[in-house]
Amino acid sequence: MENVDLESVKSFVDTLWVIDCAILVFIMQAGFMCMETGLSRHKNSINVALKNAADFGLAVVIFWLFGFGLMFGKSFNGYFGTDLFFFKTDQAEYMTYFVFQAMFVATAATIVSGAVAERMKFNGYLIITIIATGIIYPIVGHWAWSSSYLNNIDATRQLLAVTGQVKTTGWLTDIGFVDFAGSTIVHSVGGWIALSAVLILGPRIGKYSDANKGKFTGSSFPLAVLGTLILWFGWFGFNGGSNGAMDEAVPLILINTFLAASFGLLTGLGISFALFKKPDPYYVIIGPLAGLVAITAGCNSMTSVTSIFVGIIGAVVAIFVNEFLNKLEIDDVVGAVPVHLAAGVWGTIAVGLFSDLEILGTGLTRLEQIKVQFIGIVSIGVFSFFGSYILLKILNYIYPLRVSPLHEELGLNIAEHNATSVEHDLITILEKQSESGDLTIRGPQDPFTAGGVIGLYYNRLMSKLETSEAEKKVWRDRISNEVKLAVKVQENFLPKRNLENYPVHGINIAAREVSGDFFSFYPHNDSVYFIIADVAGKGIHAGMVMAKASTLFEIMSRDQVDPDEMMFHMNNDLFLTKTGGMFVTSILGEYNMRTDELRWVNGGHQPAIIRSSSGNYEQFESNSPPMGVILQKDKSVYKTHKVKLENNRFYAFTDGLSESLNSSGEEIGIDGSLKIIEQNFNTDSSKQLSDISNTVIDTAGDNKLSDDLTLISIGK
Repeated sequence: MENVDLESVKSFVDTLWVIDCAILVFIMQAGFMCMETGLSRHKNSINVALKNAADFGLAVVIFWLFGFGLMFGKSFNGYFGTDLFFFKTDQAEYMTYFVFQAMFVATAATIVSGAVAERMKFNGYLIITIIATGIIYPIVGHWAWSSSYLNNIDATRQLLAVTGQVKTTGWLTDIGFVDFAGSTIVHSVGGWIALSAVLILGPRIGKYSDANKGKFTGSSFPLAVLGTLILWFGWFGFNGGSNGAMDEAVPLILINTFLAASFGLLTGLGISFALFKKPDPYYVIIGPLAGLVAITAGCNSMTSVTSIFVGIIGAVVAIFVNEFLNKLEIDDVVGAVPVHLAAGVWGTIAVGLFSDLEILGTGLTRLEQIKVQFIGIVSIGVFSFFGSYILLKILNYIYPLRVSPLHEELGLNIAEHNATSVEHDLITILEKQSESGDLTIRGPQDPFTAGGVIGLYYNRLMSKLETSEAEKKVWRDRISNEVKLAVKVQENFLPKRNLENYPVHGINIAAREVSGDFFSFYPHNDSVYFIIADVAGKGIHAGMVMAKASTLFEIMSRDQVDPDEMMFHMNNDLFLTKTGGMFVTSILGEYNMRTDELRWVNGGHQPAIIRSSSGNYEQFESNSPPMGVILQKDKSVYKTHKVKLENNRFYAFTDGLSESLNSSGEEIGIDGSLKIIEQNFNTDSSKQLSDISNTVIDTAGDNKLSDDLTLISIGK
């Protein structure tokens, strides 16, 4: 049996481990795509998929051409590499290293995609990918990670490094900065670039309108959660592969990764329940991803308990920053800035706070390590944000990065790629049909797609509706005729007598065909009995109750019943009639022209108004219950107001006046009602109420009357 070369076996296992981890990181690209697609609207789904495919391929090419060299080449004073361009080697371990690092650079680029979704030109996004992968990421990567490759290239370079002729480390490595798997180098860098891009682009159209209140509904939360789980799965390769070998450190790295994500998820759930009393899908997505980003920097150097704490705080930080950005109206579709930038910053600080200093091997004290971590975060943040912001600002001036408002509303699937889907075609048909009312329009149908199946059943439904339309028309005509008849019947209940010898006037404008308001006057020698009432409801049912109340009023007016007794009997009669829960508010009274005395009872109605000859207004609030609510045993519950009119004028109106809207959509209220009355006071008393109602309608502008409008006036 031949002797086994243990070093060769270990080298093989290590190489295989890194390759497997690289494959896991590649799978994360599918996770990003699923999550972004699920959190974006359907009209942009194809654009999302193409971006996530294109940025990966482009990132790898750029990294091969010069990105790898800038990151891992011979260092220029610790700031950037100067060789290894057009990467080429015949050594398996270095080819493996390139493949693994290419996965990382693609991840940094893809982080930006989700933040700028739904409003950025495809070509503009590709340019951002070039800037991120060809300039920003490799340079900051050189500052902290260059030694991971350079110290192991070959014997010649090792010798030169020892003699000091070749610098193999970036300046952040020299001062002791540690970011094991890229909380800052990968994730915060992607987050900084994403932040600069969304600030330049601005929010999506309508994102922060009053109607949306900062939220757009994504196309599929299940798909977004699936993307989160795929990212979680791939993260084991992200962190585990960063170890560079399959050794005793890997199990701790993996369990810390697992625990931070799990407790991040539970934190998101907990905050969601605390705020909304239910699990919010968006928080369930943010929580574990923030935990994963946060633990990435120190997953090899922390205890399991510490990783739990890091994951919890990471989720809290991400959720807080997400809400803060929304308050600032900074539109980040997938939460890239809160998750990758904010949680990444926290995770990098946590390295100094909680990591085992012996494992870090920097030779720094804990306080010194914390200081160095801050230096790394700030320097990388300043370079990444301002570098990308300046470049994108210049680019946006030359070549606008945002699509036109028309294209944004249309959706990037069509606007950017001329690509459509059965679902989109169906939505277009539905919109066209809703606008036109044409039941003959048919949608696309396909038994092999979800949208096509919906279209199939929708077309069947439309066919049935179209077939029955003639029958529906018959019913509509019948109902219309019955409503017209009800209107004519109701008109007969309103005063038709010539009351020219009495200083009383009234007007009724129905919000619907049949009004639930009414007024009536009944003259008797020197007196005139009056009522204004509002049935609690609208339509034909309210009209029938109104007819009943109007009839009762006329019967008792003939018998010259006092107002309190009249309301007492009308109340009990309406209650016993079983009006279906409807009640009637009213002002009912008598005006004696000989004595100039006005008596009335206000049963739950709007206040009665008396306008004095000097121009002052006095309000008389309701002092009695509405009619029809409960059976009354004694008329004493109805209190009578008594005044001498003395050249003053009495007004009563329904809430159709006080609750009418002005041009701004606000109710005019009692004060607004009085202003309108005063505005028309000097007109002839016989047409004054018509002028008042016209003023109300003009004041409302495009706001139609929502309730019946009825007014009466008494006095010269």
